[in-house]
Amino acid sequence: MDKKWRTAISWHFDHEAYVRGYKLSDMIGSLSFTEAIFLVLKGELPSEKEKRIMDAVFVSLVEHSIAPPSVIAGRAVASGGNSLHVGVGAGILAFGEAHGGALEGAMRFLQENAEKDPEHVVEEYFRYGKRIPGYGHRYYKNYDPRSIKIMEIAKREGIYGKYCKFAQEVEKSIEKLKGKKLVMNVDGAVASVVSEMGFDWRLGKGFFIIGRTAGLVAHIYEELTMEKPFSKRLDEEKEVEYLGLNPRELPEKYKEKD
Repeated sequence: MDKKWRTAISWHFDHEAYVRGYKLSDMIGSLSFTEAIFLVLKGELPSEKEKRIMDAVFVSLVEHSIAPPSVIAGRAVASGGNSLHVGVGAGILAFGEAHGGALEGAMRFLQENAEKDPEHVVEEYFRYGKRIPGYGHRYYKNYDPRSIKIMEIAKREGIYGKYCKFAQEVEKSIEKLKGKKLVMNVDGAVASVVSEMGFDWRLGKGFFIIGRTAGLVAHIYEELTMEKPFSKRLDEEKEVEYLGLNPRELPEKYKEKD
């Protein structure tokens, strides 16, 4: 009879915890956090090159100002009188297709199309009005400095392969066909290098969650220690435009009878 739950990630043997076959107590002090994450996700330890790339990926994702929806959501929830883990959870729940979720889409796009002609792929997407994930940024119009650095590191470490090449050719094809540059953003760059290392696209949001959670913890801690509770309440007069109906009377049939 099959058991209800199955896992290949970790187990206890003789009261010792093992992770992907390695004794956890041996890992402590021997592996970096990045190496342990790679092991948990991939099942094997990274090479030195893979470790350096993964370090760069998580640093590139760790923080990007107070403005993103995840930070606003997390700090607002903490401002309501909740503890740190509740605020961080609220921030993570704010990750979606417009913020944090594009990494998964970019990985899938690359892994499903990297063997094809990039210009033809871009033409197909434009023909059907489909957005190409991993390109375009609200602030960066000429280039995303995070993407540039990640690609430089990938080339230096010898992990620049078909996915990275395809991603950069897509950027050129978008500009050629659209007549307007849409920069490869950090999601596109990260998607390229983690695809080169053999990670499945369904882990995409996971990479963003792992990288950005540290930043969220810092923001929620700052909110809890620097701000008063309920400090994120809107000033209705200054910050809200009311679009509803003017005050009116209930119809007579709803009014309380004497």
